[in-house]
Amino acid sequence: MELGVHLLWMMLTLTGSTTAVSDQYSRAVDWLSRYGYLPPPDPRTNKLLTREGIEKAIRVMQRFGGIQETGLLDSATLQLMSKPRCSLPDIVGSEDMLKRRRRRKRYALSGLKWHKTDLTWSVHSYPSRNPSPSMSTHLVREIMRQAFRAWSDAAPLSFNEVHEHTGGDIRVSFSRLLHNDGYPFDGEGGTLAHAFFPSGDDVAGDTHFDDDEMWGYRDSASTDLFAVAVHEFGHALGLSHSSSDPSIMMPYYQGPVGDMNMFSLALDDRLAIQQLYGVKIGGPTRAGDPDPPQLPSPPPPKPTQPSEPSRPSRPSRPSRPSERCQGGFDAVANIRGEVFFFKGAHFWRTKQDGSLLSLNPIEITNFWRGLPPGINKIDAVYERKSDSKIIFFIGSQYWVFKDTVVMRGYPRPLSEWGMTMKNRRPVNRVDAAFVWAHNGKTYLFSDGEFWRFDETRKNNQVGVTRQLEPDYPRDNSLWAGVPSNMDDIISWGEGDAYFFKDNLYWVLKNGALNQDIITPKSIAVDWLGCPAQPSTPSPENPENPKECRCHLSGSSSFLSSSSIILISFILVFYECLRR
Repeated sequence: MELGVHLLWMMLTLTGSTTAVSDQYSRAVDWLSRYGYLPPPDPRTNKLLTREGIEKAIRVMQRFGGIQETGLLDSATLQLMSKPRCSLPDIVGSEDMLKRRRRRKRYALSGLKWHKTDLTWSVHSYPSRNPSPSMSTHLVREIMRQAFRAWSDAAPLSFNEVHEHTGGDIRVSFSRLLHNDGYPFDGEGGTLAHAFFPSGDDVAGDTHFDDDEMWGYRDSASTDLFAVAVHEFGHALGLSHSSSDPSIMMPYYQGPVGDMNMFSLALDDRLAIQQLYGVKIGGPTRAGDPDPPQLPSPPPPKPTQPSEPSRPSRPSRPSRPSERCQGGFDAVANIRGEVFFFKGAHFWRTKQDGSLLSLNPIEITNFWRGLPPGINKIDAVYERKSDSKIIFFIGSQYWVFKDTVVMRGYPRPLSEWGMTMKNRRPVNRVDAAFVWAHNGKTYLFSDGEFWRFDETRKNNQVGVTRQLEPDYPRDNSLWAGVPSNMDDIISWGEGDAYFFKDNLYWVLKNGALNQDIITPKSIAVDWLGCPAQPSTPSPENPENPKECRCHLSGSSSFLSSSSIILISFILVFYECLRR
């Protein structure tokens, strides 16, 4: 009796409705357990799940799915639970592992990989329920070849088809309901397919599609076999589900992705497969691919003759250590996995391994072709998550770049973003901009306030929408423990938020807003290869870390001559500078 009352109370609380039925609640708990958000029930101990535990699981599921975190089984949550999807869990491992892995990277790795790069595959059965006669065995095999090609374009992998009797490393089949692998299908809709991670087991790499689905290609009335195959082969190569958008490794079916011959992995998916198998040298660049893995590197400096003016990344004059080591950067941006430090008319680049690409500064307008000549200050820069375009803010205008070339029709007025201050004054300059890895949203900051935007790709490949979210602006003070008038912000490392001010930076781990102690560190030492100074600024005042703390001696209060007082102030100021 006590158990039933407790379950009913939990159900009514979580759904927010007195008409909720226990069947719906049971299905939701089963769904959360099946996909790794709740531990499976233990019939031996009859352990009762707590309200807090289920709320937490729902919130994690909502965060992973990119919907509002309410902790309730509301309509948006139930709708997401009903979407067709991959039948592998989103969260793998214990609760402690979940805490360690949740924001480890924007992409997710299973921890398993093939210990070879030449892999074989075979098709053992074909779909028996087709929407049209065009879904031939030849087309199915071509779809599989192109789905493997999507991964081999990004990493040094090769995939060779073999006869089904030979077996192969990755065996593809279409099955119904129970098919002797522990992951039964459920008929049309619901789960679509699954694949097994690389391992020493016989089923390693095997990829199964639900034969009750209406499979097709580039047809909105059917389930796109190519899109699902690319996703499942990601699992077969060692990738887990991703909460990043866009990513082919999101667990929910996203619809057709266009022409398979032109398809290219999103940036997060490329970074993920390259983390496991390395970067493919000289990989193809396909039409329609909006985000190539690297930006061009500047040529090495030539001591005897200057670089040709036509080179877009010509290094400027030799670097003076004081320029990059004294801080005060106009903008900092994470672009293609590298960090760019902009100052005046130049910038420095830090690679993924933390090393400087060059000690020499690069002239901005020689690299980013299309910015106004003679520009000597960039206000903010960020890489748009949905299509990897790069956005520059300078004064009351903004530019959109595809790689290093400006898009047609720019610059455009900042007023298009629709931002106004709390006092209704329009925003005429952006202080900082970044995409928060915690939720994938874009944040712009100006004059102590910030705004949040949802920038999503519409129709998979066509265009990007930008939506200013309600209840903004908000005060920068919500980001506790960091400067409220920061120079810029980036997401970096394991999804942490980095705040830069003068020559110091602060880190909010996992994007958490409230942390007990945040100790500032040196940008010059940690990012730009500068020698450590004998003394570091006191972190007591993050708003003005370079504030001089010298004080007049008590004897100066007895001076009556104005000239002597002036001299005393000059001497004290000089002493401050020496320190």
